Amino acid sequence: MTTTVSALATENAGAPFETVTIERRDLRPNDVRIDIRYAGICHSDIHQARDEWGVAIFPMTPGHEIVGTVTEVGADVTGHRVGDTVGVGCFVDSCLECQACRDGEEQFCAKGVVQTYATEDYDGEVTRGGYSRQIVVRDHFVVKIPDGVDLAGTAPLLCAGITTYAPLKRHGVGPGTKVGIIGMGGLGHVAVKIAAALGAEVSVLSRTDAKKKDGEEFGARNYYATEDESVFDDLQGTFDVLVNTVGANIPLDKFLGTLGRGGVMVNLGAPSDTLEFGAFSVLTMRRAVAGSMVGGLPETQEMLDFCAEHGITATVEVISADQVDEYYDKVVGGDVRYRAVIDTDTLGEAPKS
Repeated sequence: MTTTVSALATENAGAPFETVTIERRDLRPNDVRIDIRYAGICHSDIHQARDEWGVAIFPMTPGHEIVGTVTEVGADVTGHRVGDTVGVGCFVDSCLECQACRDGEEQFCAKGVVQTYATEDYDGEVTRGGYSRQIVVRDHFVVKIPDGVDLAGTAPLLCAGITTYAPLKRHGVGPGTKVGIIGMGGLGHVAVKIAAALGAEVSVLSRTDAKKKDGEEFGARNYYATEDESVFDDLQGTFDVLVNTVGANIPLDKFLGTLGRGGVMVNLGAPSDTLEFGAFSVLTMRRAVAGSMVGGLPETQEMLDFCAEHGITATVEVISADQVDEYYDKVVGGDVRYRAVIDTDTLGEAPKS
């Protein structure tokens, strides 16, 4: 028996969101039912809802930055209890048997990870995400939200937090390292906060200095406006790690020149166009270009605990369900400081099953 809940959905690429009812499955033995309280808007939601990556499945209910309360657990669930505050990120299932899954990197599941929305699960059903009042998720993919944190500000950490935390940890960011964060939007501002908490000397490289005051408050020691071309000359060989959070093409060769010997640029943004750079930009000084895609469940829990310990949340604008279309345009235009989060109470009460 399924449960019917209120949700937002878009019927085709670029269509406005409408309030609809969707079905959530009855609990399996290892499932957790969650009443959603907040759902963050990620730029990847916009790419998908507008079919900019060419893989969208409609009708679509996006959302993979989910915070809520456990209302029911399956018979075999031991790690979560009714009343717990929990989160759900980018994935809701994987095989849990392949080497990647055993290593705690479920995002690289050999069978194919099941994403929180707009993908077929292993039973052939299309997943529906967090722009809704409720969700049912396999217990392994539910993480604990630490006590006392701001829930609206924590929701974006389920994507933006782990997306930035994972590469910073992987590339050894800490005291004595110099980190440049390219772009200070929804991803970038979280990257600044986490890199600073890890002990690094953090610099922001943004097109203008419009967000300089915010960057300094978030923990950046330096802030550079790259519209001034002389910045690239001044910063030659400076950074150990660059984190590119921009979802559009940037002049990679210029930024690569700011890396020191053995430095690495990690790309987190996913522009639809090809990223290009010259061979000598990496041959010189043994530089590297890398990519990173979120993180597994153990590291996501580690990130949430780290952020709670250091008082880190995303800086958010909490919006109502009827503002999502407006805020999609604002996110694309860079007019949100710095993440938009949907108050799912504004969807109204979930209908009774």
